[in-house]
Amino acid sequence: MSFRKLKRKFSIDATQLSVRPHVAWYVRWSIYVPFVLGAIGMAWWAYDSGLEFAGFHRGQAQQELEKLHTQVISLSQENATLNSKIAQYEQQIQIDQASSQETTRQLKTLNDENAHLQEDLAFFQNLTESRGKEGELGIHRLKLEHDSMPGEYRVRMLLVQSGQRAKQFVGSYQLVATLMENGQRTNRLFPGSGEGDDQFKLNFKYYQRVEQALHLPPAAQLESVQVRVFESDAHEPKARQTVSPT
Repeated sequence: MSFRKLKRKFSIDATQLSVRPHVAWYVRWSIYVPFVLGAIGMAWWAYDSGLEFAGFHRGQAQQELEKLHTQVISLSQENATLNSKIAQYEQQIQIDQASSQETTRQLKTLNDENAHLQEDLAFFQNLTESRGKEGELGIHRLKLEHDSMPGEYRVRMLLVQSGQRAKQFVGSYQLVATLMENGQRTNRLFPGSGEGDDQFKLNFKYYQRVEQALHLPPAAQLESVQVRVFESDAHEPKARQTVSPT
């Protein structure tokens, strides 16, 4: 080794050697852990103290939360009960409304029937008081009304044979419909060819109500219907009358 290296090694500028005692890691941790836990405890105490200083008490807050939870459960149950009652009331109202509508409909039907009966009573009273020719046939209360569907009509009439000793009337009737179709006026006969005429037969002594449905093209415009009443084996009608739709 050279003199220069020896001088540098043992001179005042040589690197200093520090000697420290060796401490085991578990000893160091046993010293540090209490300080760490103490710091955490101090921080938690400061946090809790700050909450209390701000007016927030953890125990009271927990009680309030439990109280609110209980109120929510109670209100939910009450809401379910009220919804059930509302459903019952709505159902009852619907039943009452349906019953009221049915009652109103029945009352209207009875009023209409009563009005028809009063008309029939007045008509037959006048017919009884009047003295017509024996066996004379008349067409009364003839009406032509629109039905529910386009092109459908309904004819109503009352055939009356006057006289106290009237004979049994046996015959039939025809309906002649006059309508505008494709810009032309045409006539249609009921019953038509190939159409059964049993429903057009008549057999009565004093009176007979007649109601007949007519089915026409929906685009056709019905102007009038003429009723012709024939006695059996007769070629000329014994009575006829024309009516327009109402």
